[in-house]
Amino acid sequence: RRIREAEEPYKLEILEGLKEPITIYHVGDRWWDLCAGPHVEHTGELDSSAIALESIAGAYWRGDEKRPMLQRIYGTAWETAEQLEEHLRLLEEAKRRDHRTLGKALKLFSIQPDAGGGLVFWHPRGARVRRIIEDSWKQMHVDAGYELLYTPHMASLDLWKTSGHFDFYKEGMFDQMEVEGAQYQIKPMNCPFHVLVYQDEPRSYRDLPLRWAELGTVYRYERSGTLHGLFRVRGFTQDDAHIFCLPTQLADEIVGVLDLTEGILSKFGFTEYEVMLSTRPEKSVGSDDIWDKATEALKGALVRKGWDYSVDEGGGAFYGPKIDIKIRDAIGRLWQCSTVQCDFNLPQRFGMEYVSAEGSKEQPIMVHRAIFGSIERFFGVLLESTAGDFPFWIAPVQLRLLPVSDDFRPYCEEVLAKAKAAGLRAEIDVGGRSLGKQIKMANTEKIPLFAVIGKDEVESRTINAAPRKGGELGKMPFADAIDLLALAAQRNVEPLDM
Repeated sequence: RRIREAEEPYKLEILEGLKEPITIYHVGDRWWDLCAGPHVEHTGELDSSAIALESIAGAYWRGDEKRPMLQRIYGTAWETAEQLEEHLRLLEEAKRRDHRTLGKALKLFSIQPDAGGGLVFWHPRGARVRRIIEDSWKQMHVDAGYELLYTPHMASLDLWKTSGHFDFYKEGMFDQMEVEGAQYQIKPMNCPFHVLVYQDEPRSYRDLPLRWAELGTVYRYERSGTLHGLFRVRGFTQDDAHIFCLPTQLADEIVGVLDLTEGILSKFGFTEYEVMLSTRPEKSVGSDDIWDKATEALKGALVRKGWDYSVDEGGGAFYGPKIDIKIRDAIGRLWQCSTVQCDFNLPQRFGMEYVSAEGSKEQPIMVHRAIFGSIERFFGVLLESTAGDFPFWIAPVQLRLLPVSDDFRPYCEEVLAKAKAAGLRAEIDVGGRSLGKQIKMANTEKIPLFAVIGKDEVESRTINAAPRKGGELGKMPFADAIDLLALAAQRNVEPLDM
């Protein structure tokens, strides 16, 4: 009643959606407001030097661009001034590492307003890094016994009705298009496509497990107010995979997924994880027996890995239990990344079958899993974790040659040809600027190695590649230097560690 009398419709809307008890905070007799708490008796108990106003910005009410624009005030409060100081330091560090700023400065990617929000354009340097990430992902999957698939970008709307996506995820899907009188849907997920490949021929228990992986680009509707660089986009590439297996194979398959996840993430420098096991929610599909067996298989896999994990009771998807993995970056932040999910829903909806050893028709276990989550999101996390200083083996430009004058460009061309033949990503400075500016530009663009080429280098047919982060490789015959750098890239290590 008091809120109605105060004519505050936004608070009324919030109250209508609350199920928990409502609490109000008073200051004297005149001022009061809704507050979830916890509360203190009076503001004198708070350290004013540990409170800071951070920013003011416009925001659509509840993130809906069709609703009014309001003023949002961001603030933070801590127990001590020292804690606030550390918080502000981390904010500044995070700002320095913002992938949107780095992406533009290093010419890696862009979001083009003329094309629309949430759609990523990969520039040549960013595309090089992405290709390296994808090639590494593909090879490690092939080595782990996966087959790679390629599937279409859209399908008949009937498919999405059969899968249940149209009923459950319609708000996250783009509008349908009509093709020759039939309704088609651009894909928000890859799962139904892999199911169709499974059903393209009869399956026997002898065929299982099947492990299929795809770098599949999907499209999901996101409100413009929620879009955020590479972290929240409308078109992105999932590093998707599905395993179809027997119930008796599930535990070993989950261990295999966790081994592969650890191998891929550690290759890119992520070795600290926070792991969560989510169990059966109140509303779910599938029998008690299959839920129990699947949950025990996930638990058993985590135990076999020796990983600590927390349990979110009832936090699983309606179609099966899952494991979620968050990775810790260079400044201690956690990012949701990998997921492993059992699915009892799609096999049931599509009537998936295999012929058992006894000749009966049985339903396979389906496992969804992603390691990066999406290429775009993982690229953003990697970019922020490294602050744009990519490891040598994935740097878009590994070596830049800096000629003291154009007289030394022919020798640079010879070194460049040798470097490219060895598989290195090398280039010569464009020229037209002093050596000092060339060195400054190489540092600004975070090139891992640069080599000044002058009279001494030409006459001795050597190079002295200087690591940007410090240290020295020393002057050596250019052919030997190229061999050393190529071997470092092949072994995924820094040249100084060779």
